[in-house]
Amino acid sequence: MLFSLALILLLGMLLGSIFSKLKLPPLLGMLITGIILGPYVLNLISPSLLNISADIRKIALIIILTRAGLNLDIKDLKKVGRPAFFMCFLPAVCEIIATIFIAPKIFKISLIEAGILGSVLAAVSPAVIVPTMLKIMSKGYGIKKSIPQLILAGASVDDVFVIVIFSAFLELGKGGNIILTDLFKIPTSIFTGIFGGVIVGLLLVKFFNYLHIRDSAKVIIILSISFILVTIEQHINSAFGFSGLLAIMAIGGTIKKYKNNLAQRLALKYSKLWVGAEICLFVLVGATVNIHYLKNAGFLGIILILLVLLFRIIGVGISLIKTNLNWKERIFTMIAYTPKATVQAAIGGIPLALGLSCGNLVLTIAVLSIVFTAPIGAFAIEHLYKKLLAK
Repeated sequence: MLFSLALILLLGMLLGSIFSKLKLPPLLGMLITGIILGPYVLNLISPSLLNISADIRKIALIIILTRAGLNLDIKDLKKVGRPAFFMCFLPAVCEIIATIFIAPKIFKISLIEAGILGSVLAAVSPAVIVPTMLKIMSKGYGIKKSIPQLILAGASVDDVFVIVIFSAFLELGKGGNIILTDLFKIPTSIFTGIFGGVIVGLLLVKFFNYLHIRDSAKVIIILSISFILVTIEQHINSAFGFSGLLAIMAIGGTIKKYKNNLAQRLALKYSKLWVGAEICLFVLVGATVNIHYLKNAGFLGIILILLVLLFRIIGVGISLIKTNLNWKERIFTMIAYTPKATVQAAIGGIPLALGLSCGNLVLTIAVLSIVFTAPIGAFAIEHLYKKLLAK
Protein backbone atom coordinates (compact mmCIF):
# COMPACT_ATOMS: atom_id res chain seq x y z
CA MET A 1 0.00 0.00 0.00
CA LEU A 2 2.85 2.42 0.85
CA PHE A 3 4.50 1.78 -2.52
CA SER A 4 1.15 2.37 -4.25
CA LEU A 5 0.68 5.66 -2.37
CA ALA A 6 4.19 6.75 -3.36
CA LEU A 7 3.43 6.03 -7.04
CA ILE A 8 0.06 7.82 -6.84
CA LEU A 9 1.52 10.97 -5.25
CA LEU A 10 4.75 11.20 -7.27
CA LEU A 11 3.39 10.28 -10.72
CA GLY A 12 0.13 12.18 -10.11
CA MET A 13 2.10 15.30 -9.18
CA LEU A 14 4.48 14.83 -12.13
CA LEU A 15 1.80 14.36 -14.79
CA GLY A 16 -0.34 17.09 -13.23
CA SER A 17 2.64 19.47 -13.46
CA ILE A 18 3.38 18.48 -17.07
CA PHE A 19 -0.26 19.06 -18.10
CA SER A 20 -0.26 22.38 -16.26
CA LYS A 21 2.84 23.51 -18.24
CA LEU A 22 1.02 22.48 -21.45
CA LYS A 23 -1.83 24.84 -20.40
CA LEU A 24 -4.09 21.84 -19.74
CA PRO A 25 -5.97 21.10 -16.46
CA PRO A 26 -3.66 19.26 -14.01
CA LEU A 27 -6.54 16.93 -13.08
CA LEU A 28 -6.35 15.46 -16.59
CA GLY A 29 -2.78 14.31 -15.86
CA MET A 30 -3.94 12.87 -12.53
CA LEU A 31 -6.84 10.98 -14.16
CA ILE A 32 -4.46 9.51 -16.75
CA THR A 33 -2.07 8.52 -13.94
CA GLY A 34 -4.92 6.60 -12.30
CA ILE A 35 -5.89 4.86 -15.54
CA ILE A 36 -2.25 3.80 -16.17
CA LEU A 37 -1.57 2.64 -12.60
CA GLY A 38 -5.04 1.11 -12.13
CA PRO A 39 -6.09 -2.54 -12.28
CA TYR A 40 -7.08 -2.38 -15.97
CA VAL A 41 -3.65 -1.33 -17.33
CA LEU A 42 -0.42 -1.79 -15.25
CA ASN A 43 -2.19 -2.94 -12.05
CA LEU A 44 0.34 -1.25 -9.76
CA ILE A 45 -2.12 -0.05 -7.11
CA SER A 46 -2.42 -2.36 -4.10
CA PRO A 47 -5.82 -4.13 -3.80
CA SER A 48 -5.91 -3.10 -0.12
CA LEU A 49 -5.69 0.54 -1.21
CA LEU A 50 -8.35 0.07 -3.90
CA ASN A 51 -10.65 -1.44 -1.24
CA ILE A 52 -10.57 1.83 0.71
CA SER A 53 -10.45 4.00 -2.42
CA ALA A 54 -14.05 5.21 -1.93
CA ASP A 55 -13.26 6.39 1.62
CA ILE A 56 -10.11 8.21 0.50
CA ARG A 57 -12.07 9.96 -2.28
CA LYS A 58 -14.71 10.92 0.29
CA ILE A 59 -12.04 12.45 2.57
CA ALA A 60 -10.72 14.50 -0.37
CA LEU A 61 -14.28 15.69 -1.12
CA ILE A 62 -14.75 16.65 2.55
CA ILE A 63 -11.56 18.75 2.40
CA ILE A 64 -12.56 20.65 -0.74
CA LEU A 65 -16.18 21.17 0.37
CA THR A 66 -15.05 22.52 3.76
CA ARG A 67 -12.72 24.87 1.92
CA ALA A 68 -15.63 25.92 -0.30
CA GLY A 69 -17.79 26.62 2.76
CA LEU A 70 -15.04 28.72 4.36
CA ASN A 71 -14.95 30.86 1.19
CA LEU A 72 -18.75 31.02 0.69
CA ASP A 73 -20.37 34.27 1.80
CA ILE A 74 -24.03 33.69 2.79
CA LYS A 75 -24.87 37.25 1.67
CA ASP A 76 -23.78 36.31 -1.85
CA LEU A 77 -26.07 33.27 -1.83
CA LYS A 78 -29.02 35.41 -0.71
CA LYS A 79 -28.22 37.80 -3.54
CA VAL A 80 -28.33 34.94 -6.08
CA GLY A 81 -31.71 33.69 -4.77
CA ARG A 82 -34.08 31.97 -7.24
CA PRO A 83 -31.49 30.88 -9.89
CA ALA A 84 -29.49 29.00 -7.22
CA PHE A 85 -32.67 27.09 -6.25
CA PHE A 86 -33.40 26.05 -9.85
CA MET A 87 -29.76 25.13 -10.53
CA CYS A 88 -30.01 22.55 -7.74
CA PHE A 89 -32.36 20.28 -9.71
CA LEU A 90 -33.59 21.63 -13.07
CA PRO A 91 -30.47 20.86 -15.20
CA ALA A 92 -30.35 17.32 -13.74
CA VAL A 93 -34.09 16.77 -14.40
CA CYS A 94 -33.64 17.90 -18.03
CA GLU A 95 -30.71 15.49 -18.47
CA ILE A 96 -32.57 12.52 -16.92
CA ILE A 97 -35.69 13.13 -19.04
CA ALA A 98 -33.55 13.45 -22.20
CA THR A 99 -31.79 10.13 -21.40
CA ILE A 100 -35.14 8.37 -20.84
CA PHE A 101 -36.30 9.48 -24.30
CA ILE A 102 -33.03 9.09 -26.26
CA ALA A 103 -31.21 6.06 -24.73
CA PRO A 104 -33.90 3.42 -25.57
CA LYS A 105 -33.69 4.43 -29.24
CA ILE A 106 -29.88 4.17 -29.35
CA PHE A 107 -29.25 1.12 -27.13
CA LYS A 108 -32.62 -0.72 -27.22
CA ILE A 109 -33.12 -0.63 -23.45
CA SER A 110 -36.29 -0.17 -21.40
CA LEU A 111 -37.48 3.17 -20.02
CA ILE A 112 -36.60 2.10 -16.45
CA GLU A 113 -33.07 1.11 -17.53
CA ALA A 114 -32.79 4.46 -19.32
CA GLY A 115 -33.88 6.15 -16.07
CA ILE A 116 -31.09 4.35 -14.17
CA LEU A 117 -28.59 5.42 -16.84
CA GLY A 118 -29.88 9.01 -16.82
CA SER A 119 -29.66 9.34 -13.05
CA VAL A 120 -26.04 8.08 -13.11
CA LEU A 121 -25.15 10.59 -15.85
CA ALA A 122 -27.03 13.58 -14.40
CA ALA A 123 -24.77 14.54 -11.47
CA VAL A 124 -22.07 17.17 -11.92
CA SER A 125 -18.73 16.70 -10.20
CA PRO A 126 -18.05 18.84 -7.12
CA ALA A 127 -14.48 17.54 -7.23
CA VAL A 128 -13.94 19.30 -10.56
CA ILE A 129 -16.23 22.30 -10.05
CA VAL A 130 -15.42 23.33 -6.45
CA PRO A 131 -11.61 23.83 -6.80
CA THR A 132 -11.98 25.62 -10.14
CA MET A 133 -14.67 27.96 -8.76
CA LEU A 134 -12.53 28.70 -5.68
CA LYS A 135 -9.62 29.57 -7.96
CA ILE A 136 -11.83 31.88 -10.03
CA MET A 137 -13.17 33.55 -6.85
CA SER A 138 -9.64 34.07 -5.50
CA LYS A 139 -8.72 35.86 -8.74
CA GLY A 140 -11.77 38.11 -8.50
CA TYR A 141 -13.67 36.92 -11.59
CA GLY A 142 -17.48 36.84 -11.60
CA ILE A 143 -17.81 37.64 -7.89
CA LYS A 144 -19.69 40.93 -8.40
CA LYS A 145 -22.68 38.91 -9.69
CA SER A 146 -21.87 35.88 -7.45
CA ILE A 147 -21.47 33.53 -10.44
CA PRO A 148 -18.92 31.11 -8.88
CA GLN A 149 -21.02 31.04 -5.68
CA LEU A 150 -24.14 30.20 -7.73
CA ILE A 151 -22.34 27.28 -9.42
CA LEU A 152 -20.85 26.07 -6.11
CA ALA A 153 -24.21 26.00 -4.34
CA GLY A 154 -26.07 24.37 -7.23
CA ALA A 155 -23.45 21.65 -7.77
CA SER A 156 -23.46 20.68 -4.09
CA VAL A 157 -27.24 20.17 -3.88
CA ASP A 158 -27.45 18.68 -7.40
CA ASP A 159 -25.64 15.54 -6.20
CA VAL A 160 -28.06 14.98 -3.29
CA PHE A 161 -31.02 15.25 -5.67
CA VAL A 162 -29.55 12.92 -8.31
CA ILE A 163 -28.48 10.18 -5.85
CA VAL A 164 -32.02 9.98 -4.39
CA ILE A 165 -33.50 9.76 -7.92
CA PHE A 166 -30.94 7.06 -8.80
CA SER A 167 -32.00 5.04 -5.73
CA ALA A 168 -35.65 5.29 -6.81
CA PHE A 169 -34.95 4.07 -10.38
CA LEU A 170 -32.73 1.30 -9.00
CA GLU A 171 -35.66 -0.01 -6.93
CA LEU A 172 -37.79 -0.14 -10.09
CA GLY A 173 -34.97 -1.88 -11.96
CA LYS A 174 -34.80 -4.57 -9.26
CA GLY A 175 -38.53 -5.17 -9.65
CA GLY A 176 -39.57 -3.17 -6.59
CA ASN A 177 -41.70 -0.07 -6.26
CA ILE A 178 -40.80 3.56 -5.71
CA ILE A 179 -41.89 4.51 -2.21
CA LEU A 180 -43.05 8.11 -2.26
CA THR A 181 -41.51 8.71 1.16
CA ASP A 182 -38.10 8.02 -0.44
CA LEU A 183 -38.56 11.12 -2.61
CA PHE A 184 -39.24 13.02 0.62
CA LYS A 185 -35.55 12.50 1.35
CA ILE A 186 -34.59 15.16 -1.21
CA PRO A 187 -35.96 18.23 0.65
CA THR A 188 -35.28 16.76 4.11
CA SER A 189 -31.66 15.89 3.20
CA ILE A 190 -31.08 19.46 2.05
CA PHE A 191 -32.85 21.10 5.02
CA THR A 192 -31.40 18.88 7.77
CA GLY A 193 -27.94 19.01 6.21
CA ILE A 194 -27.84 22.81 6.11
CA PHE A 195 -29.56 23.20 9.51
CA GLY A 196 -27.26 20.65 11.19
CA GLY A 197 -24.19 22.28 9.66
CA VAL A 198 -25.23 25.75 10.84
CA ILE A 199 -25.82 24.47 14.41
CA VAL A 200 -22.45 22.68 14.49
CA GLY A 201 -20.77 25.77 12.98
CA LEU A 202 -22.24 28.05 15.69
CA LEU A 203 -21.12 25.65 18.43
CA LEU A 204 -17.61 25.54 16.95
CA VAL A 205 -17.44 29.35 16.82
CA LYS A 206 -18.41 29.52 20.53
CA PHE A 207 -15.95 26.74 21.39
CA PHE A 208 -13.07 28.42 19.53
CA ASN A 209 -13.88 31.74 21.22
CA TYR A 210 -13.80 30.06 24.64
CA LEU A 211 -10.77 27.81 24.12
CA HIS A 212 -7.75 29.29 22.33
CA ILE A 213 -5.95 26.53 20.42
CA ARG A 214 -3.74 26.41 17.33
CA ASP A 215 -5.42 26.59 13.91
CA SER A 216 -3.96 23.16 13.05
CA ALA A 217 -5.84 21.68 16.04
CA LYS A 218 -9.02 23.43 14.87
CA VAL A 219 -8.62 21.80 11.45
CA ILE A 220 -8.33 18.36 13.10
CA ILE A 221 -11.50 19.02 15.17
CA ILE A 222 -13.48 20.20 12.11
CA LEU A 223 -12.24 17.25 10.01
CA SER A 224 -13.22 14.77 12.74
CA ILE A 225 -16.72 16.27 13.03
CA SER A 226 -17.01 16.15 9.21
CA PHE A 227 -16.18 12.42 9.21
CA ILE A 228 -18.88 11.86 11.88
CA LEU A 229 -21.49 13.79 9.84
CA VAL A 230 -20.78 11.73 6.71
CA THR A 231 -21.01 8.52 8.77
CA ILE A 232 -24.37 9.64 10.18
CA GLU A 233 -25.63 10.18 6.61
CA GLN A 234 -24.64 6.62 5.66
CA HIS A 235 -26.49 5.11 8.64
CA ILE A 236 -29.81 6.97 8.31
CA ASN A 237 -32.39 4.65 6.72
CA SER A 238 -35.59 6.50 7.64
CA ALA A 239 -37.85 8.60 5.39
CA PHE A 240 -35.96 11.66 6.64
CA GLY A 241 -32.67 12.14 4.82
CA PHE A 242 -29.52 13.94 5.89
CA SER A 243 -26.75 15.29 3.65
CA GLY A 244 -23.41 15.16 5.43
CA LEU A 245 -21.61 16.95 2.58
CA LEU A 246 -24.07 19.87 2.67
CA ALA A 247 -23.67 20.02 6.45
CA ILE A 248 -19.89 20.26 5.99
CA MET A 249 -20.27 23.21 3.59
CA ALA A 250 -22.71 24.85 6.01
CA ILE A 251 -20.17 24.55 8.86
CA GLY A 252 -17.61 26.44 6.77
CA GLY A 253 -20.16 29.09 5.72
CA THR A 254 -21.25 29.64 9.34
CA ILE A 255 -17.65 30.07 10.55
CA LYS A 256 -17.10 32.59 7.72
CA LYS A 257 -20.21 34.56 8.71
CA TYR A 258 -19.46 34.79 12.43
CA LYS A 259 -15.64 34.61 12.53
CA ASN A 260 -14.31 35.76 9.17
CA ASN A 261 -10.65 36.09 10.19
CA LEU A 262 -10.61 32.51 11.46
CA ALA A 263 -12.34 31.30 8.26
CA GLN A 264 -9.59 32.89 6.14
CA ARG A 265 -6.84 31.25 8.21
CA LEU A 266 -8.57 27.84 8.14
CA ALA A 267 -9.15 28.13 4.38
CA LEU A 268 -5.39 28.55 3.98
CA LYS A 269 -4.77 25.40 6.03
CA TYR A 270 -7.32 23.44 3.98
CA SER A 271 -5.79 24.67 0.71
CA LYS A 272 -2.49 23.06 1.84
CA LEU A 273 -4.29 19.80 2.69
CA TRP A 274 -5.91 19.90 -0.77
CA VAL A 275 -2.50 19.63 -2.49
CA GLY A 276 -2.21 15.95 -1.56
CA ALA A 277 -5.96 15.24 -1.40
CA GLU A 278 -6.47 16.43 -4.99
CA ILE A 279 -3.87 14.00 -6.33
CA CYS A 280 -5.36 11.06 -4.39
CA LEU A 281 -8.91 11.96 -5.47
CA PHE A 282 -8.33 12.19 -9.22
CA VAL A 283 -5.78 9.37 -9.47
CA LEU A 284 -8.17 7.02 -7.63
CA VAL A 285 -11.10 8.18 -9.81
CA GLY A 286 -8.92 7.36 -12.83
CA ALA A 287 -8.15 3.93 -11.35
CA THR A 288 -11.88 3.09 -11.44
CA VAL A 289 -11.97 3.65 -15.22
CA ASN A 290 -12.09 0.33 -17.07
CA ILE A 291 -10.83 1.29 -20.53
CA HIS A 292 -11.93 -2.11 -21.92
CA TYR A 293 -15.56 -1.01 -21.49
CA LEU A 294 -14.95 2.06 -23.64
CA LYS A 295 -14.77 -0.10 -26.79
CA ASN A 296 -18.31 -1.38 -26.15
CA ALA A 297 -20.01 2.04 -26.04
CA GLY A 298 -17.71 3.90 -28.40
CA PHE A 299 -19.24 6.38 -30.80
CA LEU A 300 -22.88 5.81 -29.76
CA GLY A 301 -22.01 6.47 -26.11
CA ILE A 302 -20.39 9.80 -26.98
CA ILE A 303 -23.44 10.75 -29.08
CA LEU A 304 -25.74 10.04 -26.10
CA ILE A 305 -23.54 12.03 -23.69
CA LEU A 306 -23.43 15.01 -26.07
CA LEU A 307 -27.19 14.99 -26.64
CA VAL A 308 -28.13 14.82 -22.95
CA LEU A 309 -25.50 17.45 -22.09
CA LEU A 310 -27.29 19.74 -24.53
CA PHE A 311 -30.48 19.30 -22.49
CA ARG A 312 -28.53 19.96 -19.26
CA ILE A 313 -27.28 23.22 -20.80
CA ILE A 314 -30.87 24.13 -21.71
CA GLY A 315 -31.84 23.46 -18.07
CA VAL A 316 -29.10 25.85 -16.89
CA GLY A 317 -30.33 28.44 -19.40
CA ILE A 318 -33.90 28.18 -18.06
CA SER A 319 -32.60 28.51 -14.47
CA LEU A 320 -30.91 31.80 -15.41
CA ILE A 321 -33.99 33.44 -16.96
CA LYS A 322 -34.66 36.94 -15.54
CA THR A 323 -31.19 37.23 -13.98
CA ASN A 324 -28.79 40.12 -14.53
CA LEU A 325 -26.19 37.86 -16.18
CA ASN A 326 -25.13 38.84 -19.71
CA TRP A 327 -24.80 36.28 -22.51
CA LYS A 328 -21.08 35.66 -21.84
CA GLU A 329 -21.73 34.94 -18.16
CA ARG A 330 -24.62 32.62 -19.03
CA ILE A 331 -22.42 30.70 -21.46
CA PHE A 332 -19.73 30.31 -18.78
CA THR A 333 -22.30 29.02 -16.25
CA MET A 334 -23.56 26.47 -18.79
CA ILE A 335 -20.01 25.23 -19.53
CA ALA A 336 -19.07 25.09 -15.83
CA TYR A 337 -22.06 22.82 -15.14
CA THR A 338 -20.94 20.00 -17.46
CA PRO A 339 -17.97 18.11 -15.87
CA LYS A 340 -18.73 14.68 -14.39
CA ALA A 341 -16.41 12.45 -12.36
CA THR A 342 -16.86 11.60 -8.68
CA VAL A 343 -20.55 10.60 -8.55
CA GLN A 344 -20.25 8.54 -11.75
CA ALA A 345 -17.19 6.77 -10.30
CA ALA A 346 -19.09 6.12 -7.05
CA ILE A 347 -22.41 4.79 -8.39
CA GLY A 348 -21.69 3.77 -12.00
CA GLY A 349 -20.86 0.17 -11.05
CA ILE A 350 -23.83 -0.44 -8.71
CA PRO A 351 -26.34 -1.69 -11.36
CA LEU A 352 -23.74 -4.21 -12.61
CA ALA A 353 -22.97 -5.34 -9.03
CA LEU A 354 -26.72 -5.94 -8.51
CA GLY A 355 -26.85 -8.08 -11.66
CA LEU A 356 -29.13 -5.77 -13.68
CA SER A 357 -29.13 -6.41 -17.43
CA CYS A 358 -28.24 -2.77 -18.12
CA GLY A 359 -25.31 -2.88 -15.65
CA ASN A 360 -22.51 -3.18 -18.21
CA LEU A 361 -23.94 -0.39 -20.36
CA VAL A 362 -24.45 1.94 -17.38
CA LEU A 363 -20.88 1.39 -16.18
CA THR A 364 -19.51 1.89 -19.69
CA ILE A 365 -21.38 5.17 -20.25
CA ALA A 366 -20.45 6.35 -16.73
CA VAL A 367 -16.75 5.72 -17.48
CA LEU A 368 -17.08 7.41 -20.88
CA SER A 369 -18.73 10.46 -19.28
CA ILE A 370 -15.79 10.81 -16.84
CA VAL A 371 -13.15 10.46 -19.57
CA PHE A 372 -15.02 12.80 -21.94
CA THR A 373 -16.53 15.57 -19.76
CA ALA A 374 -14.12 15.96 -16.80
CA PRO A 375 -11.01 16.98 -18.80
CA ILE A 376 -12.92 18.90 -21.51
CA GLY A 377 -15.09 20.72 -18.94
CA ALA A 378 -12.10 21.58 -16.75
CA PHE A 379 -10.12 22.73 -19.81
CA ALA A 380 -13.00 24.94 -21.00
CA ILE A 381 -13.48 26.51 -17.54
CA GLU A 382 -9.73 27.12 -17.18
CA HIS A 383 -9.39 28.83 -20.57
CA LEU A 384 -12.65 30.74 -20.82
CA TYR A 385 -13.31 32.30 -17.39
CA LYS A 386 -11.06 35.32 -18.09
CA LYS A 387 -12.81 35.93 -21.41
CA LEU A 388 -16.38 35.39 -20.23
CA LEU A 389 -16.42 36.79 -16.67
CA ALA A 390 -15.82 40.35 -15.47
CA LYS A 391 -12.97 40.88 -13.00
